[in-house]
Amino acid sequence: MAGNSMLWCSCYRSVGLGLLFSWLFVYSYSANEPLQSNTFTVSSFRYPQTEVKPYDLRYIRVDLPPWFSSVYVAVESDVDLDEKSISKVPKSQLPVICFRDGSPPLPDVLNSSSIQLGLFPLSNGSFPEFRGSQNVQCYPMQKNLTLKLTNEQISPGVWYLGLFNGIGPTRTQSKMIVRSPAYSFSANISVEGCRASTLWGQYCDQTVDLLSCSQSNSYNFTDNTPNENFQTSETGFSCKSFEASCHEESEPRVYSLEVVDLVEQLTIAATNFSINGSPSSNGLIANEVNLMYFVRHGAMPSVALHDYSGDLIKAPFVLRSPNVGRWFITVLPSNLSKEIGATEIAATKVCYSISWQVLGCPVGKAGLNCTSLRYMLQTNLRRDNSPFESYYLPVSEKLSPDSANFPLEPLSGNTSYGGEAEDSWSYFILNIPHGAAGGNIHIRLTSDAKISYELYARFGGMPSINNWDYYYAYKNRSSDGSMFFMLYDSSEQKVDFYILYVKEGTWAFGLRSLSASNSSSLGQTIMSISVERCPKRCSSHGECKVALDASGLTSYSFCSCDRTHGGLDCSVEVVSQQRHIWQSIALIASNAAAILPAYWSLRKKAFAEWVLFTSSGISSGLYHACDVGTRCVLSYNVLQFMDFWLSFMAVVSTFVYLATIDEAFKRTIHTVVAILTALMAITKATRSSNIILVIAIGTLGLLVGLLIEFSTKMRSFCIGMELCINMTSRWHNVKSWMNNLVKTILRRFRWGFVLVGFTALAMAAISWKLESSESYWIWHSIWHVSIYSSSFFFLCSKVDYGSSDPEGPVDTEYHLTRQSSFPRA
Repeated sequence: MAGNSMLWCSCYRSVGLGLLFSWLFVYSYSANEPLQSNTFTVSSFRYPQTEVKPYDLRYIRVDLPPWFSSVYVAVESDVDLDEKSISKVPKSQLPVICFRDGSPPLPDVLNSSSIQLGLFPLSNGSFPEFRGSQNVQCYPMQKNLTLKLTNEQISPGVWYLGLFNGIGPTRTQSKMIVRSPAYSFSANISVEGCRASTLWGQYCDQTVDLLSCSQSNSYNFTDNTPNENFQTSETGFSCKSFEASCHEESEPRVYSLEVVDLVEQLTIAATNFSINGSPSSNGLIANEVNLMYFVRHGAMPSVALHDYSGDLIKAPFVLRSPNVGRWFITVLPSNLSKEIGATEIAATKVCYSISWQVLGCPVGKAGLNCTSLRYMLQTNLRRDNSPFESYYLPVSEKLSPDSANFPLEPLSGNTSYGGEAEDSWSYFILNIPHGAAGGNIHIRLTSDAKISYELYARFGGMPSINNWDYYYAYKNRSSDGSMFFMLYDSSEQKVDFYILYVKEGTWAFGLRSLSASNSSSLGQTIMSISVERCPKRCSSHGECKVALDASGLTSYSFCSCDRTHGGLDCSVEVVSQQRHIWQSIALIASNAAAILPAYWSLRKKAFAEWVLFTSSGISSGLYHACDVGTRCVLSYNVLQFMDFWLSFMAVVSTFVYLATIDEAFKRTIHTVVAILTALMAITKATRSSNIILVIAIGTLGLLVGLLIEFSTKMRSFCIGMELCINMTSRWHNVKSWMNNLVKTILRRFRWGFVLVGFTALAMAAISWKLESSESYWIWHSIWHVSIYSSSFFFLCSKVDYGSSDPEGPVDTEYHLTRQSSFPRA
């Protein structure tokens, strides 16, 4: 008893010293602020311009200290959506911003009704109250979003902003190419704070009376206090102050108390009532006057917004298992203007004394009567590279620390809870460390007989049958409908579930053991509690990846699934097995179209082009075989680079081949093109504008080749400068030269093949543009056939004059021109 008392006193002294040093830091930090203001800037954070790619996400962590007054959030983006257009955007491509208290939001597990499509634009007035650890609010991303949230709306602690570009099961699906639009955003976040701990409100203009606590072994509360359930083994803290608090009907009084540990009960009572300080009016107050109280956790309560309310004159406020943190109570007298007797009382004030009491249990005990067992769970880190992955074991001499599992029977209590003889409770307490809010608590129960336990979980407070965040009783009675509760196995002998993206801090698990007379008690039940990064290890259909939020203070994990699966744990089959087989065949087999240009190049002894087309078809087939999950002969990134680079090179080389120039010039053009296309393939290879750039580069290479070719002909035509000047001075010679040039170009190509080649190239561009995550397999297969066919038709369009007349009709025309113009010189 004495040791536990010293522990409680040291806890409150530690909190007091922490607040003292915090305020010393606050005042030193804000020395340059104007003294007349009650607020100052606690922190200011700017998130730079950042691109959110399709199916990508960004998290921003905002820490709100206990003395914060308001937080400003300003987000600017290039998203251009309104209420009409937003309904046409599928959820898998919808830009979304989400808010959550305590841990990162997960919109993938939300119902569509959770996304408030009607609140447009999001404003201070439309921002709802957050109640409970499961509450997540998501809204369509807006072009300009500005919010100011005060300590009267939200509680201090850690808040997260999540920015998503598409939600749903397909967000984590592996995709070879994504055609959805990306968007960029920037954010400014500023936190304002109050200069004194006794100030509260948006502008820190409201006074709060802080209640101090001292240990007490006797309770002098009114008869309405249910002390009959308490035993002398409990530790109490009597918080008394303001023996003569007097205020009028329209004058509220606000008190606050900090609960620093898991306790069993919080009691608030008022005594010594009087009107205007006259003790003789005590009886009249009990009959006519109301002393209303409004209680709220983490924020100042009001008549419209509170957690609990009642009349302190009629009964004290009793709260079992209060949450850890700061509690506020507003006391507001009412009915003071009524006539008492025959005389109307003017400027009436009610006076009273208010008392607070916190009850806790000794170490190792819990429950309202301190007869249940309580165990602290010790953290044991796993031997791998994943941060914060660990398993937990109770600190008890009854267990061996050699295993990550522990039996429940030696730890179960044999006493009832709440006076019910048919069940008993045991409690397990664990702490999620700072920065691990992106982890998942994994709980598993296995038994060689029927499991006779129910489990209740709660953050920041002791759970019970009526007060919990998550629970499991049996298959059809659990939190399975919760968005952050994932139940995998539910049978008479095995229970397996996850609590997703848990808050950092103290978690309490209450294990309710059912009637001992049940035959199932003959078996042994094994329990395991652990923190894992990805649920179910991504169901063997993906890879678990770890990232940091914008501040670098929180580590969160997510699954990168394969081609056929998606969802938070890769358990959702996005593509059926039969459909996947057909998609794989289409994507791989369509690369056989590369045989057409490769065969033609080999036949014409264009060995460089033959190697290029052959390598392009093979690399594309290997890349798609790797992506669909058949086999990866090289790493995925290498195969992807080779596929795009060789495809770009094949398109450009086709155009260069059409120009008849020396090999030295052709090698130079190929070198320049290889550098440009390699840069395109390594940086944003999948963007739609690449097809335009590749065609432009190929066309430019063809024009450069033709320019080199005809400039060579011109040099052979212009023997001397005087001849050239004489030729250009005669219009009919220039006209004749231009006509011969057009005839040469017309004779150079088979224009039927050119027309078919451009048609196939246009089809390739259309299929590239129409590609989406759902129809990628069909349009990209058409792209393979179209692009290789267009190269084949372009290669066939070139006229080969043969080795006997390497210059063809071009030389003849130029020679005749020189003969006709020479005598005139």
